[in-house]
Amino acid sequence: MTSRLLGAAAALGLAGAAGGILVAGLAMPLVSGAGLAARNATSMFTELPPPPSEDRLPEMTRILDRNGEQIAQFYYQNRRSVPLDRVAPVMRQAIVAIEDSRFYEHGGLDVKGTLRALIANTRAGGIRQGGSSITQQLVKNIMVTQAETARERALARVRSIQRKIDELRYALALEKKYTKDEILERYLNIAYFGAGAFGVQAAAQRFFGVDAADLTLPQAATLAGAVRTPYDTDPSIGAGQRARLLARRNLVIGRMAELHVIGPETARTARAAPLGLRMRAEPGGCQASAYPFFCVYVQQEVLTDPAFGRTRAERERRLQRGGLTLWTTVDPVAQRAAERAIAARVDPRDNQTAAETMVEPGTGFIRAMTVSKRYGRNRHNRSIGPRTTYNLAADQAHGGGLGLQAGSTFKAFTLATALSQGMRFGDGFQIPGAFVPGSGYRDCSGKAVNDPTTTIYNAGGEGGGGPYTLEMGTWNSVNIFFMTLEREVGLCNVVETAKALGIRRADGEPLHEVPTFTLGVNEMDPTTVAAAFAAFAARGRYCRPMAITAVVAKDGTRTEMSPDCVTALEPEVADAVNHVLEGVFARGTMRGQSIGRPQAGKTGTNNGYTSAWFAGYTPTLAGAVSIGDIRGSYRHPLTGVTIGGRYYGAVQGASLPGPIWVDSMRRALRGTPVYDFVPPDPARFGGGFTPGLKEALEKQREKEKRKREAERERHDGGGRTGEGGVANGDEEPTGGAGGTMARDSHPAESRETPPAAAPARRGRPVHRAQQHPT
Repeated sequence: MTSRLLGAAAALGLAGAAGGILVAGLAMPLVSGAGLAARNATSMFTELPPPPSEDRLPEMTRILDRNGEQIAQFYYQNRRSVPLDRVAPVMRQAIVAIEDSRFYEHGGLDVKGTLRALIANTRAGGIRQGGSSITQQLVKNIMVTQAETARERALARVRSIQRKIDELRYALALEKKYTKDEILERYLNIAYFGAGAFGVQAAAQRFFGVDAADLTLPQAATLAGAVRTPYDTDPSIGAGQRARLLARRNLVIGRMAELHVIGPETARTARAAPLGLRMRAEPGGCQASAYPFFCVYVQQEVLTDPAFGRTRAERERRLQRGGLTLWTTVDPVAQRAAERAIAARVDPRDNQTAAETMVEPGTGFIRAMTVSKRYGRNRHNRSIGPRTTYNLAADQAHGGGLGLQAGSTFKAFTLATALSQGMRFGDGFQIPGAFVPGSGYRDCSGKAVNDPTTTIYNAGGEGGGGPYTLEMGTWNSVNIFFMTLEREVGLCNVVETAKALGIRRADGEPLHEVPTFTLGVNEMDPTTVAAAFAAFAARGRYCRPMAITAVVAKDGTRTEMSPDCVTALEPEVADAVNHVLEGVFARGTMRGQSIGRPQAGKTGTNNGYTSAWFAGYTPTLAGAVSIGDIRGSYRHPLTGVTIGGRYYGAVQGASLPGPIWVDSMRRALRGTPVYDFVPPDPARFGGGFTPGLKEALEKQREKEKRKREAERERHDGGGRTGEGGVANGDEEPTGGAGGTMARDSHPAESRETPPAAAPARRGRPVHRAQQHPT
């Protein structure tokens, strides 16, 4: 009998310490005598080791949006632990019935149950009943789970008498530490059920799309049957595995009936039911996320923040195994608004790529982040296609690329510097038709960085100059005006203003402190630019872009994350900037485009049309949109291109990024309260003067008057401008007071000639107490 049992145990590979100890107990008297066996057993089971550590059980990390809805998950093992009271009673009954029917009666070693299982399995010629107790199986699972390498995992699974003895000793130690229900709870949460599902909650979701608390009898029996041979019964592999899973399910139901856990009729009905699988994929990582580019940003925040671990390896381990719940800032309404606005104008298959980030003023919360391409790899790993793994809305530190030159959006920082130094509305100066930055520019180290070999023009090389006010130069984005203004206020002062507003290059390198800094020669990303402009809306309060608001550990401990904010500008200076940038919509490059509420912003079109931008804001939300060619913006300028099925001779800030911003902001803010900007202080900022402006405006008005009179005479005399034509009264006015086309870096985004200054807004009252609601 002894040799038969030994042979059966070896042939069937009985897993568990009970089987090993039983066999050892039978064999030892034959080898060494009963006395030696008794002495060994006495020391082996009276001097128990401490229970195995359970601190490193891998748990899934979940990422939630601002409303608590899951948007992504990361895991080394797909597991979500649940307390025993959130597991259906029938599931507990099923697992105990098939794996350890005397679980609540023995103390970790069930000699009677092991003998019965050994005999039953020998007669059946296969494994029909478990030989190890549930506690022993828990020990084995803990050892396998804690293994860091493939070799460690193999050692944890090796079949040997010594390992089985060790398992049993640990099992006895666990029985002394925990109650039976606590052991069962731990076992149900650690066990592998197949199809990538670890723990009963993940298995219930994976197999049937339900929570563990809602499992029915057939479903519970299916999962209980899968535990013994999870790879052979993995239903995701094929029909053969599903057939074996069905057989195992019916075996569990039969065992439950045999133990009188269920009645015969209930068992017959349950066995007659189909498997009823509703296999639900549980993909991990950002590719499966509803908001993949924002997910990448969150992922990189975790991997680079020392709060999540001292080293990157520790932080990655915590993300994949830590069971964290990360509450984030993304707003589904704003996110959908940005996605739809971009999708309406830019196709994923286009080489020209659009990206947008929305940031909340006063907090830095990232409310939306999207790219025109889909997230992932292209077929055959091609670099060009409808997909990308670069988070083009963010900097390199957050999974982005090298960025795009931000163009004339940077003029806002020169404007802010000038206002902070005492310039007033209406202040300005005469500008030439061309400008050479040959003197007067020093970087923040004091080094002269003049460039006498470069000539700056206003628009496409056109000549002409004249008097411009601070507002006129901003509204029409006049390059020479801002080059002159930057020299007047000091290049380093402009750089320091930009830095205070969070401006950093997308590649992480130091900012290029050159004369054309104000024209936006530094490569940026939309998140950084949006956060900088959000500071204007927040009356000078700059907040670092923020994606994670709270971290909940797997034990339920919640850690709130506070906004990281500083005062970058005086509130009154920010108010004055807002006043001027509002005019970009009313009288400048964005004239005719509106979201129907107070708005401010700045277009940006780069030299050679290498990229185009728009950055704008309301008192409650800011956004920045960039467009450039993913193949390389310098080699592939935005001229003569078809984007989203529409042809563009040249893409400018107001022609594509601007409309995307308008549509996305209008949808994102729909149904939200309307707030006004705080009006600027007229005593501090009013009463400026520009030499020659009055005379230039009078001269221009006289010229326009004569033109109208000539048109009237031709009309009265029946003159026409062509057969069937119209009177020549629709001629576009020139841009500056002196005739310069006052536009962005290239041909006009607007041809309107604004007056010297606009009066302060007199509309809706300012809600001062709720200027920047979260």
